[in-house]
Amino acid sequence: MAEIKVPDLGESISEGTLHKWLVKVGDTVGQGDLLAELETDKVNLEISAEESGVIESILRGEGENVAVGEVIAVIGSGAGASIPAPAPAAQAAPAAEAEATAAEKESAPAAALAASAPVPAPAADSGAYHASPAARKLAREKGIDLNGVSARDPIGRIQHDDVQANAARPAAAPAAAPAAPAKPAAPASGEAADPAKPIERQRMSRRRQTIATRLVEAQQTAAMLTTFNEVDMTAILDIRKRRKDAFKEKHDVGLGFMSFFTKAVVGALKAYPLLNAEIDGQDILVKKFYDIGIAVAAKEGLVVPVVRDADRLSFAEIERSIGELASKARSNSLALSDLQGGSFTITNGGVFGSLLSTPILNAPQVGILGMHKIQLRPVAIDEERSENRPMMYIALSYDHRIVDGAEAVGFLVKVKEMLEDPETLLLEG
Repeated sequence: MAEIKVPDLGESISEGTLHKWLVKVGDTVGQGDLLAELETDKVNLEISAEESGVIESILRGEGENVAVGEVIAVIGSGAGASIPAPAPAAQAAPAAEAEATAAEKESAPAAALAASAPVPAPAADSGAYHASPAARKLAREKGIDLNGVSARDPIGRIQHDDVQANAARPAAAPAAAPAAPAKPAAPASGEAADPAKPIERQRMSRRRQTIATRLVEAQQTAAMLTTFNEVDMTAILDIRKRRKDAFKEKHDVGLGFMSFFTKAVVGALKAYPLLNAEIDGQDILVKKFYDIGIAVAAKEGLVVPVVRDADRLSFAEIERSIGELASKARSNSLALSDLQGGSFTITNGGVFGSLLSTPILNAPQVGILGMHKIQLRPVAIDEERSENRPMMYIALSYDHRIVDGAEAVGFLVKVKEMLEDPETLLLEG
């Protein structure tokens, strides 16, 4: 018999969500066969069989949160394998969990009458709440019902501190009189009061929850400001027109815009190093390397894989690296190492037609460059004539706590100057 456990998910990740089982009880599997897909905050992982046998039991259901090292299934030799009755929690779908939570809220007045009665310790994984493993452990030790714990997390996840705060509150006094008859409950937020106007409820994926939390944290933590400029893309478009065929033939990769922008960002970071830093308490950590994150829109949500040591790479190496990372992002095969440790980020909303935007920082980084759509606009060449030029707005969002306006504007002007005179990219980027 072999236990299937949740593998180590990498630094700072202690749990994941069972996204999909690829086998069922009674299936015969071989060593290395894929058993399940696990969704984490950053990437999706596949769990495979470490030995051959028959799936004897599946202990956790799809959509459930599971901790690193937790047993989620058992593989037997095949003799006497049986299909056990599934646990209620393993059968609960996300929609049923949401209905159960709503029902508990509606019965709150009745529950208040029993506040003074002893509360039994909740089941470790009842599924009616979203809590971290540390919070669940503390709740079991103190006999606290997690359904009654308020979460301060923006996505509603109960943390260890939330349980501690709940334990520190004085017990509610017995009700002096019967509660007034409950009024009909109003529809829950996001639910249609009119049946003729239906609403579909969808549970956020773990990655979408993480994106939401990180973006809110960035806005609440950093003193974020955005400055803008515009770039005349004539010179870069001319180089690409003249060189793209020879470049493709020699390097077997296309000459895109991202290599130019990556080189320009590296050159500007060398001139303005505080944009390549982060805040650690009361210290500033200025990074002496240039690992540039490239935002990629994937089906499961935005990810930012990192091009390592971009200052040491050629144009072809940058284009090839970006292409490989984007392909892995869209096929959901990025490794955690592909996403960790970036020092600055570039995001290109122009591929979707965005003319102007204010990108949000990728914390703990203190700078992010936004690219936008190239559009022909009349530009004054001198006092007497103007021309239609391919122009692009660029935006730099930065953390004003350590980056002053003069540095931010200087950084963006440096990027503009190098893009408009691409030869300098060979010298400075």
